[in-house]
Amino acid sequence: MTEVGWHDPTSPGADSATVYRAWERFVRGEDDLRGVRPEIAISWHRCRDQHGVDPHLTKAPVAVAQVDHALEHDVVIAELGFRAASLAHEVGNVGGIVTITDGAGRVLAQWGDQTTRSVAAEANLAPWFCWAEGATGTNGMGTALLSYTPVLIRGAEHWCEAFHDWTCGGVAIRDVVTREPVATLNISCWRSELPGTAGTWLGNVAKMTQRILRQRAQDDGAELIAAYSQARSGSRVPLAAVDPAGKVVLADDTAAVLLGIPGSTPAADPAVRWKPELPEFIGAAQYAAKQATHNPGWVGSTQIFTRLADEPTSITFRPVFLSGHLVGNLVSFGLSDGDPLPRAVDDSTPRTQPQRLVGTRENRMVLLRLPEVSFAQSDGSDVWLSTDQGRLRAASPGLDKLETELSDAGFLRVHRQYVVNLSRIREVERRIKGELCLVMDDEEHTMVPVSRRNTPAVRQLLEI
Repeated sequence: MTEVGWHDPTSPGADSATVYRAWERFVRGEDDLRGVRPEIAISWHRCRDQHGVDPHLTKAPVAVAQVDHALEHDVVIAELGFRAASLAHEVGNVGGIVTITDGAGRVLAQWGDQTTRSVAAEANLAPWFCWAEGATGTNGMGTALLSYTPVLIRGAEHWCEAFHDWTCGGVAIRDVVTREPVATLNISCWRSELPGTAGTWLGNVAKMTQRILRQRAQDDGAELIAAYSQARSGSRVPLAAVDPAGKVVLADDTAAVLLGIPGSTPAADPAVRWKPELPEFIGAAQYAAKQATHNPGWVGSTQIFTRLADEPTSITFRPVFLSGHLVGNLVSFGLSDGDPLPRAVDDSTPRTQPQRLVGTRENRMVLLRLPEVSFAQSDGSDVWLSTDQGRLRAASPGLDKLETELSDAGFLRVHRQYVVNLSRIREVERRIKGELCLVMDDEEHTMVPVSRRNTPAVRQLLEI
């Protein structure tokens, strides 16, 4: 039985041969659409005259990424929505609601207890509204977008008084390469606490969803390595393959020396890719990635200073795509092709460096001058500072963020878990297999390991 309002094309009123003949005429450029339903005719006009779709296409083309975010982010949001919906029953049983947003904090969907949803709607905690922290103050979703760990916001912790009856827990799903937020998952309860298992729920759902991005990044790294190998065979200039965040997946020996990283050592896994000690290069690579995303045919060049030359070196960026998705750029040294990059990306404008770091001890904030900090160490989601005032928890979460803030202030990332103050290194110990270990000048004379990937930068900066 045909649904109400549905016009069955197999009914006597429809003649498939008539429609096919109309299609043939229309493909040839004629506009005789007799026998074709209006909605189909309108669609055909769009296909032929607006989109230029090949009527003889045998395979569906790769979906085009939208301007504001990559296509895989849509995939992640859809997966997150599926998992959030499956979680809604448990959350709804305790009077809670589950909400997801995109990376800009715009609410996309919501499930859970109907009474709570009705109350939430009064505060526009519902689809179509923005809960970015910059728009609505401290809240589970918006604050999660700015955090690298799950957040819990209780009652009056919300910036806006109108939300003080709410308790919210949120977690952001982040791109594993750029670290930009893709979406958030949030659980909220009105005038009650979150269930004790809420943190576990959030963590498990985020972890399962994040796997999509991690696998995609692994595939991207493998594609970059393949593109590098192909380009390397026909090139005599130094060459490197970099991801959209400016990290190096693979570089030949010459390019590696210029960038201060190990040479000919592939790193497809985004967790172990090489970070050049050249902010200027990283900025240029990030700009190149943005340009190529919007214009796949884009090629650009600029000049950067390396650690081994007094004169700037020309570099050219050429994008690499996998199934229509930008995976990174091949960087040729000594070449200058394509559009010139704007001077803004050369990092010539001095950046304001933090004069102090903030540590916490119990319920107090401790303001630290940079020379007081010997090193920072990550421990899970926490960062601990070894200081002249003892061991303090850093107020800013994430060692990556701390590294960025202090990169031009005499601090260096020497290991996945350590950022050190170069002026506080007391001794350098060489191990049997060539590994380095830094002896710091704190009271314990802590020994900080140097990872193999960071050894060249340490040797250069310490001139050893």
